[in-house]
Amino acid sequence: MKIEILGTGCSKCKTLFEVTKEAVAKSGKFAQIEKIEDPVEIMNRGVMSTPALMIDGKVIMSGRVPSVQEVQEFLK
Repeated sequence: MKIEILGTGCSKCKTLFEVTKEAVAKSGKFAQIEKIEDPVEIMNRGVMSTPALMIDGKVIMSGRVPSVQEVQEFLK
C-alpha cells in the first residue's frame, strides 16, 4: 500500500503525516508513506486544497486533518 501526504509543509500537513503514521501502526498493515511538498506536483494530482491524503494513487480526502480512526477506516 502506498500512502501519500500532499501539502506544502504547513502545520496541518505535518499533523496529517503524524496521524497517518499512527493509523498505519495501529492497523498492523505495511504501508509506504511519502510526503509530497512540491506545489506543482500537488496540482498535477488534481488537489486544490491541502493537506490531502492519497492511498494507492486515489485522493481519499483533502482540505482537513482526519482523526486517527478515520484514517484507519480509509486503510480498510
